[in-house]
Amino acid sequence: MTAPLVFITGASSGIGQALAAEFYTQGWSLALVARRADAIESWAQAQNLDPSRYATYAADVADSDSIVAAGQACITAQGLPAMAIANAGVGYGMDSSQREDIDSFAAMLQVNNIGMAATFHPFIAGMKSRGSGKLVGIASVAAIRGLKGHGAYCASKSAVVAYCESLRLDLHGSGVQVATLLPGYVATPLTSKNSYGMPFMLSAPEFAARSYRFLAGRSSYGVIPWQMGVVAKLLRLLPNPVYDAIFAKRGTKKRQAEGGGQA
Repeated sequence: MTAPLVFITGASSGIGQALAAEFYTQGWSLALVARRADAIESWAQAQNLDPSRYATYAADVADSDSIVAAGQACITAQGLPAMAIANAGVGYGMDSSQREDIDSFAAMLQVNNIGMAATFHPFIAGMKSRGSGKLVGIASVAAIRGLKGHGAYCASKSAVVAYCESLRLDLHGSGVQVATLLPGYVATPLTSKNSYGMPFMLSAPEFAARSYRFLAGRSSYGVIPWQMGVVAKLLRLLPNPVYDAIFAKRGTKKRQAEGGGQA
């Protein structure tokens, strides 16, 4: 039988690379996308991946035409995927009093939100026609409640949750599933730049293994690790004065001007 195909953006490092490794181990073929396709290729060769089971595509999720073209190239070269994971994203802090951070906010929405919609776009018509497929949006537990200095990031990840929910309704009854995955803290080059505590942190391979088990099912919303989901929901219940008193002094992500990171 032909191995199922998964399309993953942001596959050159971090969560995307870990997901690629896990899906490959589980018998899937890979369509791997990043701005640095050479980095994906170097990793694939170092892992001794079977060249017949993966292909790499250079694309910039910040450019809608670029990521749409990558999806179309995947369909031509490897076929319509069984699953598309919109993982690529950026995450840095924001200070709304700084003019350059308004532009950083816009750039983050372009990648984390518009880029996600553009990632899914090439596959929707074909999946609907086929009557099967799964579209996966990677959000964050930061979507559940706003964090100090994270205004742009929290807003973009909240938008991922809302967008995927709307898309799920759009595709209801078509056979195409939509799932939203909210990671907690995962040890990646992105989180290594954080200067604050990160409870319940998982290694990237462990996160990927848990994610695979979640995505193999039919659930449409999941937080990994589950403990972070419980914590975030409890924080959502706190009255604003209590929440503010606890978290107003919490550390923040670095702003883009300070070298804030990219997933």
